[in-house]
Amino acid sequence: MGMNKYLQIFHGKRVFVTGHTGFKGSWLALWLKELGAEVMGYALPSKLPNDHFNLLGLRKYIQHVEGDIRDGENLSRVCLEFNPEFIFHLAAQALVRYSYEDPKSTFDTNVLGSVNVLETARILPSLKALVFITSDKCYKNKEWAWGYRENDQLGGRDPYSASKAAAELAFAAYQDSFFCKQSELGAASARAGNVIGGGDWAVDRIVPDCIQALREGKPILVRNPNATRPWQHVLEPLSGYLLLAAKLAQEPKCYGGSWNFGPSGNAIRTVEDLTRSIIQRWGSGELIIDATTNLPHEARLLHLYIDKASQLLGWYPRWNFEHTLDYTVHWYKSVLFGGSAYDISRLQIKQYMESYHD
Repeated sequence: MGMNKYLQIFHGKRVFVTGHTGFKGSWLALWLKELGAEVMGYALPSKLPNDHFNLLGLRKYIQHVEGDIRDGENLSRVCLEFNPEFIFHLAAQALVRYSYEDPKSTFDTNVLGSVNVLETARILPSLKALVFITSDKCYKNKEWAWGYRENDQLGGRDPYSASKAAAELAFAAYQDSFFCKQSELGAASARAGNVIGGGDWAVDRIVPDCIQALREGKPILVRNPNATRPWQHVLEPLSGYLLLAAKLAQEPKCYGGSWNFGPSGNAIRTVEDLTRSIIQRWGSGELIIDATTNLPHEARLLHLYIDKASQLLGWYPRWNFEHTLDYTVHWYKSVLFGGSAYDISRLQIKQYMESYHD
């Protein structure tokens, strides 16, 4: 069965998405809406007027609930009232550098908040599938040249990475203690690399920094030009999450555990490569290497093996590095020059789904 046929399972289903006001969450909620799902999003308010969530006008198309996953009582009450058949957990403190500024908040959100999601999932009578999203940074990064597999050691030098590793351990405990005993519930964790795409305006992320500088006619400052990342368009891992949830619902005990969703090998490029590619597609711009010292530690080399997802789920990335940059820069240029973020985002989802030939 092809990818798009699997996704038909969401039509008419109740789907609960935490973190829907965020970059990945807003794209996922829109995609689910396009698939005909009844979507409820639970998240903190969006931070910027031009966040993807706000530009989409997404609150008009889904049930939008503002709430904090650290408030377990409220989370459970809202979720029980909605009684979803699917949960996608994306809510998180997602920035490495901010985790140095406020480590406690990072752990409170990414660990204790995630435990609240797990606890809520444990008591939902109708739940068929839980996809618990963490990060590729949950692996203990040894800066080696090969990718990380799902059974590699977890850990983290910085608070963000450590919090994601801890969230994975919490998920594994709930899986082994509770979810495996619920015959009609399938649960899995998902790990993805650096996602890029239209609508991301977060601070301290390279693509938003590039676009902000380009629109203001300023040089782009790059602090770690030689750091490599597994760049992928945001729709790539989201397609993996959707496919995983569909298969969990159909065969609950066949697709549990953890899963990597990363790009193909040609998308593992340096930050400098990425920046120069954005400048080329924008048509103007200048790059300056920021030689500032004493910056917080960030991993310089990290990518994932995706053999498990390819072989067992039949999932693999569809857009290479060039396609990813084409669609990303096109989104920003189109929206910044007056285009509809809603129409452009929907079109890119349609174009992505057309790349799957059933």
